[in-house]
Amino acid sequence: MVEIFGKDTCPYTQAARDHYADLGAAFKYHNVKKDAEALSRMLMLSGGRREVPVVVENGKVTIGYGGT
Repeated sequence: MVEIFGKDTCPYTQAARDHYADLGAAFKYHNVKKDAEALSRMLMLSGGRREVPVVVENGKVTIGYGGT
């Protein structure tokens, strides 16, 4: 399952969510503005970077959406 860490106001987070929904892929969205535990996990995965979205797919961590 794909995990997406982001915030509701970020258009790149929404684009990532839309992309996986369009693919019919199972994903879980974590809103890091509302969930402190998710924020802590995101920071661990991203090496402390506070950029969103952070996408975790098959163990691979990608910071940003669209190759950024």
